[in-house]
Amino acid sequence: MGESTIAGLGVSTHEEGFSGTLAMHLADQLKQPVKWQVLARSGYTAADVRKHLVPKLPSDAPDLIVIGLGGNNAFGLYPPWLWRRHIRQLIRDLRKRYADTPIVFTDMPPVRSFPAFTPLMQFLIGNLVEMLGRTLAKEVARHPGVYYYDHVITFEDWSKRLGVSGQAADFFSDGVHPSRLTYQVWARDIAGFLTDRVPL
Repeated sequence: MGESTIAGLGVSTHEEGFSGTLAMHLADQLKQPVKWQVLARSGYTAADVRKHLVPKLPSDAPDLIVIGLGGNNAFGLYPPWLWRRHIRQLIRDLRKRYADTPIVFTDMPPVRSFPAFTPLMQFLIGNLVEMLGRTLAKEVARHPGVYYYDHVITFEDWSKRLGVSGQAADFFSDGVHPSRLTYQVWARDIAGFLTDRVPL
């Protein structure tokens, strides 16, 4: 569930994006088929997810919920206290529907590296998204069975691991949204976190 990155903006199919790639890696690691569903829309904030996507969740409890949010809240200049309130409400809404399903929040978007942003925007919104990430970590810690992958994405690290040039074009489809390469590396990292830290 979540915003544009979960919706796969920047690639042609979900199989090339984050969600499909995550499911593939989990199936490989768990040695069993993984049935997955995407509920996401470009431009959505945490409040939008609560209002529009939570009601669309299936009645049967899933084994896992993965949530990717934060970019649009940062672009909208949400203060940390309001972001925290919306995250708390989202978790409570999900817990009312599914008492025991693990909930995992992905890491925050690497706004400081967005090539479409000016250096000033990278600095200002980058600082805010990092503040929202710290706020998210504090809120998640209050809820059993809720997790936050707080890894800070650095494309220098990914470049070394992948043996690519590390230029912006390698990692972004449009200067803001991930490329196919980025989605696949990101999904692999999250899959590793899930199998190491989350009871599945």
